[in-house]
Amino acid sequence: MGWNIYKLFSCCVNSEESTRIDVAIVREQQAAAAEKRLKEQESRGVKNPERVKRIQRELKKRDEDAAKAAATSGSGLKWQVT
Repeated sequence: MGWNIYKLFSCCVNSEESTRIDVAIVREQQAAAAEKRLKEQESRGVKNPERVKRIQRELKKRDEDAAKAAATSGSGLKWQVT
């Protein structure tokens, strides 16, 4: 069940050449609509998106600092298999 876009506009225009829509333009519009949907979906339910991004950056920095501290300290726990 697909719509043939060329048949939809054929009733309004006489020449067949003018009914053809540039495929690149259609794809560009579809890509823009998809990006808009993704952006709306990301921010759904979030009152302050900047605050969420700031918190995510802080958590990432804490994780990186913890990993760096664990790598530099040699007094960490060591596994011993007997």
